[in-house]
This record gives sequence, C-alpha cells and structure tokens, in this order.
Amino acid sequence: MKAKEQFPVLDIRAFQGDQQDACHFLYHEIRGERLIEKPHKHDFFVFLLIEKGSGTHSIDFIDYDVAPYQIHLLFPDQVHKWEFSKKMVAYQLMITRPFFETFSNTLQFPFAVYQHHPVIDLTAESFHKLFYEFRAIQQELGQSTVSWEIIHLRSRLIAQLVTLEAERKFDDLLVYRAKPALQQYHALIDQHYKTQKSVAFYASQLNISPNYLNILCKRHLQLSAMFLIQHRVILEAKRQIQASGKSIKEVAFNLGFNDLSYFSNFFKSQTGISPRQFRDQL
Repeated sequence: MKAKEQFPVLDIRAFQGDQQDACHFLYHEIRGERLIEKPHKHDFFVFLLIEKGSGTHSIDFIDYDVAPYQIHLLFPDQVHKWEFSKKMVAYQLMITRPFFETFSNTLQFPFAVYQHHPVIDLTAESFHKLFYEFRAIQQELGQSTVSWEIIHLRSRLIAQLVTLEAERKFDDLLVYRAKPALQQYHALIDQHYKTQKSVAFYASQLNISPNYLNILCKRHLQLSAMFLIQHRVILEAKRQIQASGKSIKEVAFNLGFNDLSYFSNFFKSQTGISPRQFRDQL
C-alpha cells in the first residue's frame, strides 16, 4: 500500500525571517529562478505582483502562464505550486486571515469568484499603481513603529485596484453586479457545501424557487445551479486528497459523505478517475 504523503500547510511565520515577532503582514521579493515541485497550502492570503519573467503557476490544479504585468491572488487553503524563470522579478504581500478580513470586503465579489480568475493581466499604468502601493507598504513595514492604519488603508486601495482590473478583464464579473443573487449563491455555497448539497436549500436561503435559481445560473453563467455545488465539493475533495494526510474515507466524511463508495462514485463521475487514482498521480 502506498504511504500517504502529507504536504505542509505553511504558516506566515515560516516566511518571517528577522521581521517582528507578531506579524500580520509580510513583504517579500522574488528574484530569479524558483521551483515548488510539490503542491502545498498557505493559511494566509497572498497578492503576487509580477514585473518580469515567465513560468507556470498552478493554482487549485489549473496551470496559469506567468508573464510580466500580472497580479496573482492566492487565498488560504488553495493548493499551489510554481516554476519561475531565471529572469523572474515579483513582489509578494502575505497577509494573515484576521488582517485580510479587515479589508477583504473591498474586493467586492465572493472569494469563489476570484478563485475562478486568480491571475489578472494588468496594463502598464495599473501595474505601476499597484507597484507604488506595494513599495509604500514595504517602507511602512520597515519603520521602527509600524502604522497598521496606513497598512490597512493601502491594502484597501490595492484590493479596489484589483477589483477594477478584474472587472475590465472578465466580462462575467459584470453579471454578479447585475444579479446580486448569483453573488449570494456563490457565498452561500462556500459556507455550506459540506453539509448542504441541494439546490433547494440555497434557493430557500435566497427566497427564490429552485427553478428560478437554476434559470439564473444557466442564463448568466451557462452552468446549472447544481454544477456550482458539485464543483465546490470536488475542488475541496481534490485539495484534501492532495494536500493533507487524511485517508479517502476521512476526506469523504469531512465533506458530508457517510458512504465511501458513494463518494468514490461521485468523485469519478465528476473527474473521470477515482479518488485513489487521483492521489496516486502525485
């Protein structure tokens, strides 16, 4: 029997170095070739601003091409790895969950929406606006007495700039402004997908009928309402299978499946392979 591999969930303190003991926020530069072969998760949020270079950044099992003038968003518990070229120049802001939550509403869309669009191409003007804020935060973090209010305000500005750029690049985000029920549906799924897997439950929370919720999803997202629930369950199943030491049975139970064979059949119907085959790909 193959031994279970357990990939680390990295805490922000692993990157802290000589910085202050109690740190909510870190600035870090990447220069030159970098390789993360085995995927891992963070328990903190990351803004990654790319200035130069190329490579691949895999986020939640999707490979994204790295190019100059991009910003990458990485949320806690997402699985990722990367391979960057020798010419890589990038800047990271690493932010603990509690601090991130103080300004995360500025992103304006549910986190699940951004997780579908984690890499945003920037204009030169937008890149330089963001770069200015990154460097201003770096300078503030270097002060003997850090003003967390300034850090907070600059973080909100970064989040607002990211939201504007995302709206310009991805037409489907405009749908969520026009149809707030779809935003709320995404947010509710993220809260309840482990215990609630029926469209009827979410429709009742939104005070609409299941049929109307399905019509909204098909008309504006070209997806069924049930697909969004199933997609979220499968995504979390993949994360836990690949980046935890849990057995398949433990993963199934954690996601609300009391029958292992039912979970395995569900996973295979959605992915084409069994949970064990997925783990053995590692």
